[in-house]
Amino acid sequence: MCIITMNFMSKCGKSIKFFERNSARFRLYCTKSSDKDGPPVQKFEHPLSRTLRILKADLKTIKNYIPFIHKQHYENKFFSDHCDIVVIGGGVIGSSIAYWLQTRVRDGVRVIVIEKDPSYAKASTPLSCGGIRHQFGLPENIQMSMFGAEFLRNIKRYLHVEGDNPPDVCFTPYGYLSLATDRSAQQLEENVHLQHQLGVKNELLSPTMLKKKFPWLDTTGIALGCHGLENEGWFDPWSLLMAFKKKAISAGAEYVTAEAIGFEFRKMPDMLIEGVEPGTYETIDRVLVKTENGEVRPIKFGIAVIAAGANSKKVAEMARIGKGSGYLSVPLPIEPRKRYVYCVHCPEGPGLNTPFVIDPTGTYFRREGFGGNFICGKSPTEEEGEPSIEDLEVDSSYFDNSVWPHLAARVPAFEQLKVKNAWAGYYDINVVDENGIVGPHPYYHNLYLAAGFSGHGIQQAPAVGRAVMEMMFEGGFKTIDLSRFGFDRLMYNELLREVNIV
Repeated sequence: MCIITMNFMSKCGKSIKFFERNSARFRLYCTKSSDKDGPPVQKFEHPLSRTLRILKADLKTIKNYIPFIHKQHYENKFFSDHCDIVVIGGGVIGSSIAYWLQTRVRDGVRVIVIEKDPSYAKASTPLSCGGIRHQFGLPENIQMSMFGAEFLRNIKRYLHVEGDNPPDVCFTPYGYLSLATDRSAQQLEENVHLQHQLGVKNELLSPTMLKKKFPWLDTTGIALGCHGLENEGWFDPWSLLMAFKKKAISAGAEYVTAEAIGFEFRKMPDMLIEGVEPGTYETIDRVLVKTENGEVRPIKFGIAVIAAGANSKKVAEMARIGKGSGYLSVPLPIEPRKRYVYCVHCPEGPGLNTPFVIDPTGTYFRREGFGGNFICGKSPTEEEGEPSIEDLEVDSSYFDNSVWPHLAARVPAFEQLKVKNAWAGYYDINVVDENGIVGPHPYYHNLYLAAGFSGHGIQQAPAVGRAVMEMMFEGGFKTIDLSRFGFDRLMYNELLREVNIV
């Protein structure tokens, strides 16, 4: 006979005393506490029932006495507190960076992406129109969008996760149609000349040619048009974001649901920086994040990337950018701007052969599906003023007063349209020159920036992510030279003006 004493069931008032094994079966003898007088009752229990009973009791005990089993503590326990590279912002730019970094070296680097809202309810990416065009005036913007189109066309090769369905972003290559007046026709011609030099395939159309190709178009006041013939159009932004994110995670990137609320700094007395007193240099060392349950925790990193879209300036200020002296006195000039997108229905409107049209007034529209639906919008003029960014409420009167009149003037059939839906999203506007800021910060040796794309981020994300990866692991830009997009241009007032802003 073997005697075993156990206390798993003490809370239930029971204690297992011993069990006896004979040739026929196991017999379990238990003593059961009782208020009644008399000897303990001897009771037989089947071994399987006993095992299940003890296991159930043990699980209850673990749940009560080991707190990290609860959901919120479970998440915290497996919350990484260090990494090689932390990317602040999990939108399409941040996810593209994570994808390129993680797939470049796989297990050789640990990447954490901090995203405060995994539903992306207010993120710029899913609320955009998903357009991609090559009709820019700067070679860098043209080249980035050209690579973006190549990336979309070969997305299965880039972002397919083994064992999953291949990604599909519903790329619709119907081109862009940019219209110019007499005043802007020369600029349009110059842009097209540059675009042709870089390999873009588009055509210049006179008013007569425009009318022949697009009979639904009113060419009053139009002197020239440029129509993209290849690799321009639109796609599903949400699908692209999810494909980037899924591929980055499959390659080893870790996404953390939290909000970056500050940085911790570390003195580096041996680091010499121009304009900084020797021995006083401090670098960013850890980012403080606030989780969904309100807990604040640090994540130590080697390199940080600010890719927080419209919130990038706020994150940069946490690193004293724009709040200090010398190199730190220059702020990151990125501000959120609210833009409205309206979905309208017009059965008699333009048909299948409808490009993404940009009117000289800045009003735009494109086809949405095949049922006579279109999406449209327009950035406000200085006279109209910027709408409040406190919320994402839509101003329906803006459509009636500032969008519809231009639509109906350019396409007479739009006189009969009806608004079906509308939404608002944020542009991360670089208020200095409306172009992205990509590359290292001149003060911090371990901080990179990738923000301020002013509405073009969704189409430039593949190229931007690759560019950041090249700077970190290749020592410089290898494919598209984005040197002019660096932060330094803000310090030396060497600004880049993009004339083709929508």
